[in-house]
Amino acid sequence: MTEFKDVERELAGFRRRMVVIGLVVLLAFAGLFARLVVLQVGRHEDLRAQAERNRTAIVPVAPTRGHILDRNGVVLASNYSAYTLEITPSKVGPLEPAIDALSEVIEVTPRDRRRFRKLLDESRNFESLPIRTRLSDEEVARFAAQRYRFPGMDIKARLFRHYPQGELGAHVVGYIGRINAAEKARLEETDDEGNYKGTEYIGKLGIEQSYETELHGKAGVEQIETSAGGRAVRRLASSKATPGNTVVLSIDARLQKLVEDLYGERRGALVALDPQTGEVLAFVSKPTYDPNLFVEGIDQESWAALSESMARPLLNRALRGTYPPGSTYKPFMGLAALETGKRRPGDITSDGGSWTFGGHTYRSHGDGGLGAVDLHRSIVKSSNVYYYSLANDMGVDAIHDFMAPLTFGQLTGLDLQGEVRGVLPSQAWKRKAYRRPEHQKWYAGETISLGIGQGYNTFTMLQLAQATSILASSGVKHQPHLALAVEDSVTGERRPVVREPGVSLNYKPENVAAIRRALVGVTQEGTATRVFSGAAYLSGGKTGTAQAVTIGQKSKYNAAALAEYQRDHALYMAFAPADKPTIALALIVENAGWGAEAAAPIARRVFDFWVAGVYPNEADLAHVRAGKGGPPVGKPRPIAEVPDLPAPPVVGASMAEAAAPGPVQVAQTPTPAVAR
Repeated sequence: MTEFKDVERELAGFRRRMVVIGLVVLLAFAGLFARLVVLQVGRHEDLRAQAERNRTAIVPVAPTRGHILDRNGVVLASNYSAYTLEITPSKVGPLEPAIDALSEVIEVTPRDRRRFRKLLDESRNFESLPIRTRLSDEEVARFAAQRYRFPGMDIKARLFRHYPQGELGAHVVGYIGRINAAEKARLEETDDEGNYKGTEYIGKLGIEQSYETELHGKAGVEQIETSAGGRAVRRLASSKATPGNTVVLSIDARLQKLVEDLYGERRGALVALDPQTGEVLAFVSKPTYDPNLFVEGIDQESWAALSESMARPLLNRALRGTYPPGSTYKPFMGLAALETGKRRPGDITSDGGSWTFGGHTYRSHGDGGLGAVDLHRSIVKSSNVYYYSLANDMGVDAIHDFMAPLTFGQLTGLDLQGEVRGVLPSQAWKRKAYRRPEHQKWYAGETISLGIGQGYNTFTMLQLAQATSILASSGVKHQPHLALAVEDSVTGERRPVVREPGVSLNYKPENVAAIRRALVGVTQEGTATRVFSGAAYLSGGKTGTAQAVTIGQKSKYNAAALAEYQRDHALYMAFAPADKPTIALALIVENAGWGAEAAAPIARRVFDFWVAGVYPNEADLAHVRAGKGGPPVGKPRPIAEVPDLPAPPVVGASMAEAAAPGPVQVAQTPTPAVAR
């Protein structure tokens, strides 16, 4: 009986265990079913999208950058396509051994290595960086055959920026370079961040920087099907990138080249404007540099040569170089005298060769002086005494208030970033400029030298050219500008860059006419007579010589006793033709001495080009470069007969064919940088 009860208990326990196990199995299947319902019904769309993402990749497509042209269609900046070998450091082991192995397959020079290291130091993330650019077809094939040996390295089709005119107009055009950390952070704070996905370059200086929005274009995207290993299999869909627009400049590349050739190895700046519109016709800073050096990342040797040179080729002298204007300031002081009533045209000042104020003697024309001078003669013969006296009568603040609307010491609003103000002194300026109270007081003697463009006066050639342009346009001020039009890359429509109309400064016409007559007199009977002898047109101008270092009043200037960088600067401001000016300019030749000998001859050749349509011969170019001055030597050439001048693309040739550096494929938007 006892045994029977034991069996019953065991059977009951077994049934309970079976029920529990059954319930567990049932619950497990119920949970599995519920999970299947969640995955296949509730999360169907999400999981399907994840699977699709694992199968596909969204690749941004960088747009083709827009071109930059001069006013005649000469290509100043373009693109070309080429192959580049790039390394993603995060996917490569020890870099140096990997690069050593790579150099056995294709050439990697020490300069390539240094440039790569520089890019690596500047990159905070592990992006793809170029080690070699512009690979030949043979090099591409050689690497492709052994690609399996080099994980993290790949050949990519890239668009390269190209500046076909080289150094010509480099300070105007600027250049592009890789986006640095600061620029990336700035983009992340704007709505343009998405437009720069897949883009590695941005405008750094010049028009490339100022018109970045127009030139960059709109990024596109491509949907790529990938394998389990991440390899691209095929393109599924795409949204094309919109190329950047073409920016057309007011610069005449032929005139720009002429001026740069006339300077030769000398330092200086020239700005030429159309006084009727404010268009910049030439914008020269010498010495210059080749912007192509910066596109792929400049190497250390080239950077050292540019940044350590005493000539400072990277300085945009036309925009950021500030100089005393010297005697080129006198016409504006003369206009100020007439407009403020401090002088009448016929008022006489006795120029005895010096002027004394407060026990201090200010020198003028040697010991004899010029004798009796009125306004006209003071400009034609460049009397210092006349303007010493005038400055003293006007006072520093009155001079400041008259000169500021002429843009002296002000920003002109030119469409290039980085413009500086220079110094147009006033009592308020000095109080702000100096910290110590004893240095903040303005002394009457400090005003005297302002009248001849010395003292605290320091201006840019852009400001002096703008003021000259205002004189040439009878007192109407136009904002100087470089961009003429923007050509839409899709429609081909060319729309002018809208500018504000000119503003009259309300000078009395008879006062402006008196100053302009005196400036014409400078070329007919004054300091620029010899330079402009035989010209086919009449022009007005004013020579100037400005001190680079202060020379004591009791000392005589002796260029031979000074180091080159301490010698006087040569300046000239001018306009032509005299009756209806179409060009106004200002220029400086640093440490070159007298304006009539070094600066005015450059202006003469510029006017010959622009007004008379002729170009100096080779002997005359060499003559001017040597600083010998005077009128043209030999017979000038018609512009059309001068070889090697920048020219627009031949009709029927594509832009890329016209600008491409050598036998490379024409620039097109490249396919995504993925292996196929």
